[in-house]
Amino acid sequence: MIKKFALMASALALVGCQSSPYSDAVEFNLLGSWHIEQVKDRPVIDYSPAKLVFEEGNKLLGNNSCNNFFGSFKLQGNQLLLTPSGTTRKACVDALMDQEARVADALPRVRKLDEAEGKLRLFDSEGKVLLILSRL
Repeated sequence: MIKKFALMASALALVGCQSSPYSDAVEFNLLGSWHIEQVKDRPVIDYSPAKLVFEEGNKLLGNNSCNNFFGSFKLQGNQLLLTPSGTTRKACVDALMDQEARVADALPRVRKLDEAEGKLRLFDSEGKVLLILSRL
């Protein structure tokens, strides 16, 4: 009887030590508006309207610096996919148009996120920082 009890206790201890498939997953609260502070290695232009808005139902909205866009996002743990699917087409000053091109290039390349010190950092598949955001 004691052997059975010891065996069952050992089995339960081993099960308790197993890691969950979600043990590395961190829950991020993305919903809301985020100001884009940096695109790749360059800060955004002062007073730029560049932002991302994450809404219920995995809706993604935002401003690339000049034009508004819409699309969707998918978040699983710290894995994030952004899928912009449409945009307005107005022209702005060259500096904002250049910044807009960098934002538009970065968004579909996002694969992972991390939050630290109130900043949200979005990375590509190689771990390079694409965007740094702050909550509005």
